[in-house]
Amino acid sequence: MTVAVDIGNTNIVVAVLNNGVWNKPFRVFTDTKKTGDEYYVIFSSLFDERGVERDKVDKVIISSVVPFLTRSIEKNMRRIFKKDPIMVSHSVECGLNKATIPPELGADLLCNMAYGHYHHKDGAVMVIDFGTALTFSTVSKEGKVLGVAIAPGLVTAVNALFGSTAQLPQVELKVPSSVLGRDSMESIRAGIMEGYSGLVEKIIANTEKELGERLYVMATGGLSSTISTLIDRLDELDPILTLKGLGLIADLN
Repeated sequence: MTVAVDIGNTNIVVAVLNNGVWNKPFRVFTDTKKTGDEYYVIFSSLFDERGVERDKVDKVIISSVVPFLTRSIEKNMRRIFKKDPIMVSHSVECGLNKATIPPELGADLLCNMAYGHYHHKDGAVMVIDFGTALTFSTVSKEGKVLGVAIAPGLVTAVNALFGSTAQLPQVELKVPSSVLGRDSMESIRAGIMEGYSGLVEKIIANTEKELGERLYVMATGGLSSTISTLIDRLDELDPILTLKGLGLIADLN
């Protein structure tokens, strides 16, 4: 078994790969104020509740974009499973051309591109991750990292509206019934969901124009399923693509 841990800015997502099958991931709120002991209790309880047999875990792999938590989670995974975790960095084997990986590329984006390239080797791939940030990561047919575009995530945009305006409410994001909202909630849904679907299609179109080829477009992240119905250019939707990238890198190392 392989335990994959993706430490993101909003949630820490954990899943177990057992005999080629991923279990349902569980999420823990990312909180830099929690102590290592608190995280130990949380993760131990969740693994036990899921029936994970600790002595059958062969590998643990961790991706992190929250440096303050990286060491704490690494120590806890070692404490729970008695294994040294594989830490995703630019030095690990990932199936990509290492010389083309930008120095500042995040570990989560590395996982996304590694799996995107592995999954579709017939041409260039773009992986769109609908997370705290909305990211567009593109890799060539040869495994070269071509580049990344980043925009505020959908929830981040809503929170900015909610936090900066006196009368606009916090809104649950879902597909609006019309682009012409008749109340505050529907108006925000129309602006965010319809607006972001246009943003996504524009980034795809401009990337294809710049590269001179059609991309295979994969989508992942918490809100990918919600907004996917508004975007015609998505070839594949995979909510656990980042975790699959972690599993792939674990196998390569």
